[in-house]
Amino acid sequence: MGSMHPAERSTDTRPSAPSGDGSPFGSLSLEHSSTVERVADELRRAVFEGEIESGTPLREVAIAESLGVSRPTVREALALLVAEGLATREPNRGVSVSSPDPESVRDVSNARTVLETAGVRNWPEATEEARAGVRRALADYERAVAHDASYQELNQRHLAIHLSLVGLTGSPRLVSMAESIVAEMRLALAQIDRVRRNARDQAGSHHHLLDLLEDGDIDAAVAELGDHLHGAEEAIIERLELD
Repeated sequence: MGSMHPAERSTDTRPSAPSGDGSPFGSLSLEHSSTVERVADELRRAVFEGEIESGTPLREVAIAESLGVSRPTVREALALLVAEGLATREPNRGVSVSSPDPESVRDVSNARTVLETAGVRNWPEATEEARAGVRRALADYERAVAHDASYQELNQRHLAIHLSLVGLTGSPRLVSMAESIVAEMRLALAQIDRVRRNARDQAGSHHHLLDLLEDGDIDAAVAELGDHLHGAEEAIIERLELD
């Protein structure tokens, strides 16, 4: 491993594991890994806040200088973003922020509709814990709106509501699928500056959906969810000027 940039040197005073003892873990560095993750976190934040737009090249040198870390650290952080689908690596062109396209946005929307509708329809049979998860997710979102939270937090809280709906199915595998899909939707949503402007409307819409579920009007709740997801799909495509 190359020399560490001064900003990455650990302040941990605990004794390090002896090297050269034949241990297969002798080269591991918790401090370095933590630095890589912090760089990745900051890049994710900038993408989700809309500070870095789709298609923007992620230059190692510029990022390293801006954050005060080494290029190898940035390179590893970018590899994490590529693995998550937030960035794309192209031969001879380097890494750039991924760009949503109309077909992928519509496909994600269709997948969300299938998963979330399954959860909504299962409301009568869902566990009380799963139902409480939906109520809690909505309350967290409404609290974030009331406190004028950051774009990133509003985005996360909003999508957490939709994940909680999938949780009503009681299937960890479906929830895991939904989490992967939500990660793609976060990237699309990060490219449009609309959450702060309509966050209160979104909260009202989701509260209405929960009221329908609490009243046992499942068909109306399914229709409300469908309208919401379709509207979000069209708004994303329109604002990204993808058509």
